[in-house]
Amino acid sequence: MNQLQAFSNSPVKASSIIGTDVVNPNGDDLGDIKEIVIDPNTGKIAYAVVSFGGFLSMGEKLFAIPFSSFKYDQPKNAYVLDVTKERLEAAPGFDEDKWPSMAEEKWNRDVYKYYERPPYWE
Repeated sequence: MNQLQAFSNSPVKASSIIGTDVVNPNGDDLGDIKEIVIDPNTGKIAYAVVSFGGFLSMGEKLFAIPFSSFKYDQPKNAYVLDVTKERLEAAPGFDEDKWPSMAEEKWNRDVYKYYERPPYWE
């Protein structure tokens, strides 16, 4: 009887990513993933929208972070973001009811540059 081997790059549903904790490399809680933003032309994940701060969802700010900035920690079911607290506090964010225009190339380039990641579309 053959046993199936686990596929190391097993795809997951976006709905299973939304709500997942975001932690720093020390395991400290930073926030959670609120949304996944996908490029409709390539199918690539452009961003994870993460919430940081706030209390009971009041005053929390959202951040579009390049998905390539995260490392998935399977045993902890958390996404690790290796960015200092000071850098996160200074990051460009937005309010839940005032999303930026993700159709603007400059905005996209600025976000990827801030997190020191190569743009997903290049």
